[in-house]
Amino acid sequence: MYPPDYRLNKPPSMARNVAVLLLPVVALLTSSRPLVAHHGAASFDNTRTVTVEGIVTEYVWANPHVYVKVDVTDESGQTVTWVVETQSVVNQANAGWSSTMFKPGDRVLMDATPAKGGRPVGIFRTRGGRLVINGQEFVPRVR
Repeated sequence: MYPPDYRLNKPPSMARNVAVLLLPVVALLTSSRPLVAHHGAASFDNTRTVTVEGIVTEYVWANPHVYVKVDVTDESGQTVTWVVETQSVVNQANAGWSSTMFKPGDRVLMDATPAKGGRPVGIFRTRGGRLVINGQEFVPRVR
């Protein structure tokens, strides 16, 4: 007969305990990362539309969002830089946008959903929003 296995009555090792506790924590952190990384539209006033009209100072064609920075002259004659956010590069390309669509110095008119609290930030209105670049109205490609 075989001798009794003395390891059956031995408590689990410390390394095993750590692994059992660490595995669910790592799984939770890696699976929740996309949820934490993306933001919603709660900081924008979806009941309003503003027209951002001015001169392009910068155009950022990069993921996760495309940005257009526009210098706007407000009612008091002061220059305010608006940052207009759009969707991802893929979504904008599907709508007909390109990486060379805007250049610094272009005159633009864009409809945007403004940020709450009066900050000069907005999200471009992809549905029904106007976009005019140097007097030419841009008509998005519909898919």
